[in-house]
Amino acid sequence: MRVEQRDDDPVRGNLPAELDAFVGRTAELSGLAAALDAARLVTVTGGGGVGKSRLAAHAAARRRPPHGVWRVELAALRDPEFVEYAVVEALRLTDHTTRLPRETLLDQLAERELLLLLDGFEHLLEPCTALVGDLLRRLPGLSVLAVGRRPLGVAGERLFPLAPLGPDDAVDLLVERASAHGVVLRPDERVRELCRRLDGIPLAVELAAGRLRALSPAQLLDRLDDRFRLLTGGGPDGLPRHQTLRTAIGWSHELCTLEERLLWSRLSVFAGQFDLEAVEYVCSGDGLHADDVLDVLTALLAQSVVAREETPAGVRYRMLDTVREYGAEWLEAMGDAERLRRRHRDWYLGLATWCELDWFSRRQGEVAARVEAELPNLRLALEFSLSDPDEAHLGQYLAGALWFCWVGCGRLSEGRRWLERSVELPPAEETTHEQSRLKALWVLGYVCVLQGDSVAALAALHECREDAERLGNATAAAYAEHRTGCLALVTDDMPRAETLLRSALERYREIGELNSNVLMGQVELAMARAFQGDLPDAVRLSEDVRRVCEDHGERWARSYALFVLAYAAWGAGELARARDLLTDCLAGADGFNDLLGTVLVVELLALVTLAEGDAAEAAVLQGAAAGMWPSVGLPLFGSAYYNQPHELCEAGAREALGDERYEECVRLGGRLERRAAVARALGGAPSPTADGSPPASRGPVPSPRGAADTRKPAASPTRGGGETTG
Repeated sequence: MRVEQRDDDPVRGNLPAELDAFVGRTAELSGLAAALDAARLVTVTGGGGVGKSRLAAHAAARRRPPHGVWRVELAALRDPEFVEYAVVEALRLTDHTTRLPRETLLDQLAERELLLLLDGFEHLLEPCTALVGDLLRRLPGLSVLAVGRRPLGVAGERLFPLAPLGPDDAVDLLVERASAHGVVLRPDERVRELCRRLDGIPLAVELAAGRLRALSPAQLLDRLDDRFRLLTGGGPDGLPRHQTLRTAIGWSHELCTLEERLLWSRLSVFAGQFDLEAVEYVCSGDGLHADDVLDVLTALLAQSVVAREETPAGVRYRMLDTVREYGAEWLEAMGDAERLRRRHRDWYLGLATWCELDWFSRRQGEVAARVEAELPNLRLALEFSLSDPDEAHLGQYLAGALWFCWVGCGRLSEGRRWLERSVELPPAEETTHEQSRLKALWVLGYVCVLQGDSVAALAALHECREDAERLGNATAAAYAEHRTGCLALVTDDMPRAETLLRSALERYREIGELNSNVLMGQVELAMARAFQGDLPDAVRLSEDVRRVCEDHGERWARSYALFVLAYAAWGAGELARARDLLTDCLAGADGFNDLLGTVLVVELLALVTLAEGDAAEAAVLQGAAAGMWPSVGLPLFGSAYYNQPHELCEAGAREALGDERYEECVRLGGRLERRAAVARALGGAPSPTADGSPPASRGPVPSPRGAADTRKPAASPTRGGGETTG
């Protein structure tokens, strides 16, 4: 009998769709394709606005490596330490352990063949050079297409200098972009001369196209000539090419109204994309009324200064890097940069507060999408606050308020970095500021618990609880006690876990606290009751959580409640109900990129699948779970209680299949990527064999009551996540 691997994974990659036509560059596309065929690292270099990013993305989209093309945009990144996190995030890799992001990349890409498009690295040259060099040396299936104004300087790098557009391509681009603005152009001599004066630089041509609704090509040419003569003291031919773009941007800036110039400069404080609400708050005032922001933004869109993009989080906007840099210089020159950066931070502080409150609502999915879209700006706000001792308490508040992003949306590693950085700062003297630190401490403890780092978790939670009691902060004390109980749960101290969790839940009731964290405390108590054999009480507690979640539209905590209910249903022999619950649970956990919830469900689904009679598919699912655990932490927390279903499944599957066949199926599951493993687990039905014979014969249905007591001290968590079980 042979279980075939299914091809459930969608086409891999994250290249965005091209929203307008790609014009010209036929020879360059062929040359870049040949360079990529000949070298594993190709760097497209050239001045700002010459079209490096667009050419590289278009060329990359034509490649078909088995594991896709993945674009990493670094222009919005400020902190060199986050280069590796940005690559992990762009590749949609999830790692909940304490491993460094480079270790995650080396581990999870070891067997993959892919193309990495690294765009906008020049301001982060040193960390990018070190990372790319190391990855290329140790990952034979990796190729890198880099885009920047200078070489990376890595051994084996092949440079691909990009020149401006040729005369015909430049004219074609102007005609095409003008038509997008509703202007029909004939490629006459005036149009050709305009493109020549702009040196065929694509961004300069696009800016000119944005002006054609108000000015004719002849008028544009006259205005441009005037500016060139002013700079060169004579004819326009004396202007060096590397200044042409800056001159064209400056000329476009001069044609803007006062309000348009103000908004242009103020938009430069954003990192990456931004939305209208943020623009209205951050950029209004002092010469730009909030009611006028939309009209002024629309004018900048029409002039190609700002681009509009459709995203899962709604309509968003972006400035090209060269245009943003010009605006940033004006903002500094006006002496307004510090004020705008503070307004930017204040907006994203408010956004994080709103998102934290709305996480416990029917808008949970919207919150997850919004935070993902805003992550570059949230990082910028964190960096701004934590770099100034007087603002540190706001950085602590922001790092703590984003707990749902770190924990619920699969960003434990990055969250821990921000939280540790925030609590390393000297404690504030004001009590209100201390409250922000207390929250950062218990969130840090929570993150460390989930990463399997019990020593760091205990240290953070102990400090939080002591300071909370000293300051009379009942809320922080409740959270610290709750997360200490969670740590006891995953380290097999069930009596202590139950005591602490019950006490924390009582504290929550006394202060009127109700949110996703509180419900998770009740789920964890239910799990402790189930592990101690009281399945009816576990069901009662979990059903209560399920009802509250459904009343509020909460999906994240609900998934964990469903997991406990499925565990109880399996224990009662209700296999169909257990599968239905786990399928629902898995869809919820995977939807939030919650790798811990996902792998726990796959482990239990393997046992249910065995009990349904398909030992081979059960072993495949165990292999898939084993492949996920290194990215989560210590497999099944090193807990004998959490590990018991795994051991029962392994024993039953080995008995039904024999050792050799069992190991073969586990290896097959281990080769499944996470998306494919989730799709396979959600398929649900026992898998047929290659020769059409029935699935493996049903053995005795495993039961938690019939298992031997396998409790033992939990293994010490390791930085690398420990060895996988089975």
